[in-house]
Amino acid sequence: MKIAIDAMGGDFAPENIVKGVNLAKKELTNVTFQLYGDKAQIEEYLEDEQNVEIIETTEVIDFHDDPVAVIKSKKDSSLVRAVTAVKKGEADAVLSAGSTGALLTAGLMLVKRIKQVSRPALMSTLPTLDGRGFDMLDLGANTENTAQHLVDFAILGAYYAENVRGITQPRVALISNGAEESKGSPAVKEAHALLSAMTEINFIGNIESRDILEGSADVVVADGFTGNAILKSIEGTMSGVFKLIKSTIKNGSLKTKIGGALVAPALASLKDLAGSGGGAAFVGLKAPVVKAHGNSGAEEIAQALRQVHKMVDSDVSGKLVNHFENMNK
Repeated sequence: MKIAIDAMGGDFAPENIVKGVNLAKKELTNVTFQLYGDKAQIEEYLEDEQNVEIIETTEVIDFHDDPVAVIKSKKDSSLVRAVTAVKKGEADAVLSAGSTGALLTAGLMLVKRIKQVSRPALMSTLPTLDGRGFDMLDLGANTENTAQHLVDFAILGAYYAENVRGITQPRVALISNGAEESKGSPAVKEAHALLSAMTEINFIGNIESRDILEGSADVVVADGFTGNAILKSIEGTMSGVFKLIKSTIKNGSLKTKIGGALVAPALASLKDLAGSGGGAAFVGLKAPVVKAHGNSGAEEIAQALRQVHKMVDSDVSGKLVNHFENMNK
């Protein structure tokens, strides 16, 4: 198995990217990690070159670059070269912590979307109170979606949950403003009717955003605008709560500070759990294309690489190609 990695993408590249590879390659011994970027900088943080290939590149895509233009103008960038390796069959998957727009554009232009999938979606595994987690899509690859897009997202998410996360008959739900089937936008109502008639999806109906962290569904489907807004709300709320707890302990009495010291390890593990889902996958493309958060640390990069490994090992993209390209819509 070969995983192409954009070593120069992200807020702390290449240091955190390479350190993440150092961690991942200790357990993923059947993987060759292809690191694309500045060779001298990569070697500075690389522990050893066992199971590693360094491919020198001369350009880096900036977060401010126009995604479409930069794919054509910076062909020797670490991101474009890594995605191109997947296109040419020189790698099985690609991981980048760089520009989301550039990575999606490169995936669409080079890896290509699966036939019959009208819109690829950005999907991530988010935490739940019971520790099980759930997959949510679309998280922002699209701003507007039709009912058929939502149905496609449901299929993509269900395949991923079953093949990568090992969930048998994952429960699929639609984000709406009420649990009743009569609630929601016209697109949500139409998607609800279409999904209810499908036997291959374990569709459990609508779900409200306030219930998704309870673990009520394994796959949560939304249009890209709504999904992105919910994701940012969850991230902002969790960040705010942790800051509030920290401030309360810091400014509290001696008893409060002692109590804070006692619960600090538990709070730290809870914070780690909130960010343990790995990367966000662009599902609907012909090969795994995964986006890590721009400020990912070494452990987050290693977790994203474990996720990519599961995607390739389970051949989830191949199964999705089979499903969509052989179906009659």
